[in-house]
Formats: sequence, C-alpha cells, structure tokens
Amino acid sequence: MSPADVYDEDDFVDQYDDYDDEDGELSPEDRKAMSEGTASVRRALGKDADKVTVTQIQEALWHYYYDIDKSVAYLKKSFTSPAPKPTAKKTAEAGKKPATTPKAVKKTASNDAKKQAELTSSVSGLKINDAPPPKSKGLDVIKEFENGTVKKSTSFVVVGHVDAGKSTLMGRLLLELKFVEQRTVEKYRRQAEKSGKQSFALAWVMDQGSEERDRGVTIDIATNHFETPTTKFTILDAPGHRDFVPNMIAGASQADLAILVIDANTGAFERGLKGQTREHVLLLRSLGVQRLIVAVNKLDTVDWSKERFDEISGQVNGFLTGLGFQSKHVSFVPISGLNGDNIARKIESPAASWYLGPTLMEALETTGPTATRALGKPFRMPISEVFRSQQGTTTLAGRIESGTVQIGDSVVVQPSGESAYIKSIVVDTDAQDWAVAGQSVSIALTNIDPIHIRVGDIVCDARDPIKCGDTFTIKAMAFDHLMPMPVDLHRGRLHTPGQIQSIAAVLDKATGEVVKKKPKIVQPGGVARMSIKLSSKVPLEAGHRVVIRSGGETIAAGLLE
Repeated sequence: MSPADVYDEDDFVDQYDDYDDEDGELSPEDRKAMSEGTASVRRALGKDADKVTVTQIQEALWHYYYDIDKSVAYLKKSFTSPAPKPTAKKTAEAGKKPATTPKAVKKTASNDAKKQAELTSSVSGLKINDAPPPKSKGLDVIKEFENGTVKKSTSFVVVGHVDAGKSTLMGRLLLELKFVEQRTVEKYRRQAEKSGKQSFALAWVMDQGSEERDRGVTIDIATNHFETPTTKFTILDAPGHRDFVPNMIAGASQADLAILVIDANTGAFERGLKGQTREHVLLLRSLGVQRLIVAVNKLDTVDWSKERFDEISGQVNGFLTGLGFQSKHVSFVPISGLNGDNIARKIESPAASWYLGPTLMEALETTGPTATRALGKPFRMPISEVFRSQQGTTTLAGRIESGTVQIGDSVVVQPSGESAYIKSIVVDTDAQDWAVAGQSVSIALTNIDPIHIRVGDIVCDARDPIKCGDTFTIKAMAFDHLMPMPVDLHRGRLHTPGQIQSIAAVLDKATGEVVKKKPKIVQPGGVARMSIKLSSKVPLEAGHRVVIRSGGETIAAGLLE
C-alpha cells in the first residue's frame, strides 16, 4: 500500500512504529522532522515550489524517510519538469485557420480521478534502493585485527535477585571511573529525593526509563560503555525481577562473563538463592557463560564481617559447582555499591583489613572471556536495538556472534530475507571501517526498508545467510518436568511460541548415549533430545543455545542439533 492510500495532508499514520500511537498521528519527532523537511524541500525547489502541493512534498518525504535530496529529485522529475511541446500538425487546407485553444479547461471528476491514480501509481513505484552502495576498501579484516592495536573487548552482564543493588553498583562503577560526572549523580539524587527514593540516585545512571524509576526496578537491559588502558567494557545491567527474565536472557546471551550480585544482608542472601538468583545462575550456565565474579554487596551493613563473607562464599561456591561452574573461573569480591568501597579503590574501613584480594575493577581486568572469537565463520549479528534516523538510515545495535564485517559489505536480514549494505560501523563508541566477532557494534544500513527489520532478527553475510525454519531438534537439560506441551523458545532477543512435539530419548549426561527411547516425561535434571515446532520460521542454526520457558518459568535449556 502506498502512502497516498493511507493518509492525506492532515492525517498521517506512522506505519513503522508498530502502530503504537493510539491517536493515529505522527510522533512528535516525526512531526518536527516533517515540518523541517517540508520547509527544506520548498527552499530547494525555489521558484518551482508553487508547482507542488504540501501533500506531494510530505508524501515524498515520508517515502524517502526525510531524505531531502531524494525527495527533491523525485518531485522535480514527477511534477516540476516542463511537459514536451506537441508537434504542430500541418493543416490540410492552406487557407483554413487552426482551431483556437480554450483559455481554460475545467477539471472534471474523471480527470481528477485519473490524476490521483497516476500519483498513487508513481508513489507506490518509488524505490528506496536507488542510492549507490557504499564503497568497500576490500580489507582483510582478520589480518587487520591480528596486526592492529585494538583493545580487547569484554561484555559482562550484571545479574542477581531483585533489589540486590545491581544498578546502584554499576552507577557507582561508572562514577568511580569518571565516566559519569558527579554533578549528574547529584541531579539524579535531587530527583530521587523528590520521589522519596534517596538511595536510587546511582541506580538511575543505568535505569533511564520513567517506569523503571517509578517502580525502582530495571525492566529492560541497560547498556553502558567504559574503558581502561587495556580493555573496552560493555555493561549489560539485566533486570532481576521475575517478570522480566526474558530481558535477562537477552542480556546474558551477549555476555563474555557475568557479575552475580549477592545481598549480604541477613536473610536477603538466603531469599535470593531460593528466588531469582538461582534461575539467573541456571540461565547463565545454559547460555554458555563460564566466568563469574560474585560481588558480595552491602557487606558494610554487617560491618564487613569475614564470617558472613565466608558463609556466603561457601554456599554460593557449592551451588555453582553443582551446576557445572569450575572454581577456577569463579571469584568472590566483597563490596559496597552505595559507598563505592572495593569497586575501584580498596576498602578503607579497619573492619575489612582481613580482605587482601582484588577490587571489582581489578577482577574484571583479569577475568577475560574463555571462548575464542569465531573469526573464520560466516558473519552473524543478532539485533538487540533498531533506530531509524531522519536522514533515512537504519542503524542496528548488537554484538557480533561470528565472522567479520566491513563498510560496503552486502548483508541479509533474516527472517525477512531483505538485503542491504553496510554504510558505517561504530565499535563501542568509536567509528571504524570494520568489526569482528565479540565486539558490540552499531551498524548503519542502506538500501533497506526498516519495516522489514525487527529486534531479534539476525544480520548475516549475503553470501552465506543463516537459514530459517520452524522445526528444530534440541538437546536440552530439564529444570522442570518436560512432556509434549506448549512452550516459548528464547534466544537473545528472539522469543517465539511453539510446542514440544515429541521427546526422542533421554540421554546420559556424561556420554550422551541413549538411556531410554521415547519417554512420556523427562524428570528435572534429565537430559533429553526433543523436537520443537514453532509458530513461525525463525533464523536459528545448529550450535545455537536456546532457553525454553513455560508459564513464566524456565523449564529447560540446551543446544540446537
């Protein structure tokens, strides 16, 4: 359907914002862009501006996503160029005067209808891929990466029970490293005091949404960046509340390592271990995160008690070992997120003189990812965020799972199958010509309509795109009883409803050998091979880690075969 079919000059419908606006009008940003764009187009047209209507200008702007040059070119071609003069016919009789042309011809209803049909046809025939693709430098990206002096990139997710102090800890970390100014924190502190939430000022560095601030919980993944002399870090502050576990899954799927925040207050740790802390740790292990820093937070509230720290460390270490984490990949650090003790500077209190280990930042610096970068595999990047600029460029944020990419590369977005070109690349916060697996990037695409792009889709190499399907075989560990039943499958930002169709076998945990064929039910803790049918085709392939949920609970996790 063309824009002319769905709106007129005074009634615009935003087709590309998932129909969020209840009143059917443009968003304030689009209204501003449309007003400024209309004025710019009229200036560019000059004396020809009177030959086009406001509706025609705005239809062109909308179709070209506020690209002034393309809109002007289309309007000049379609409406302002003079029509070719007809060749005068020689009169058959020399003395006969040619017929006089009427000075004015009234428009009939049929003429109006014909012109409207032509306009509709011309607008619907517009293409957004008429711009030449960006030029590629033809770099050997792997060689550039190996020979370059690029800092190592590490993404870490911050998880833990609700109210364990995750957002406050990360706000304090950014403040201590001077990536947030003290005056910004003071502004948040004044706003928090007005809301009766004085202790939330540091958390608001990470929690920017009004609903997050009102409720005092993180809802979506809060992302931030900072760097040290050796490493560029990406923080993924995941929600702790059970209602937002799918967002926590999305955060953990992008992480190299995790900080598990434990509340050292009497009773709080025990409640957390039975609640979301347990589910978060299960999910981390299932999603392939192997390295953990356990931040024992609020230890200052129990006067830096060594006994309390040892008690928590012992219980958590036993719990983690039972889930398959190796002790050499787990470290414990006592901290106070609110006051900043042992985050970037040592604890000053004499009560903590017993602790001689690293600060949280020192632990982060020495805890690198265990997995090697999959540089030689085809390019894959799951989309975590989508932005559309007023200049018509679509920008996607995410973490590259495998392969390499450079400006000018041809890519395909799955499952839509739409192709595009890489226009620009920003790694962390720096513009670059290329990027590799393991880096958090923002890539700008050209020659693609953003209506075909959704969060959870995968950008891949056009020469070797990921295939889409709706039926998959999964080798999964059960956290609850499994049987043929409706489920939701999660991978990163992708989540799709489906059905466990059949369970082929229960497998031995150690060897993978078949223990029992076609069981009717799988007990918690068992490993099974099963078939899942999804409601729609999605981009997944062998080796992908997925999480299976039902009724708001995580019931299994495993690998696609």
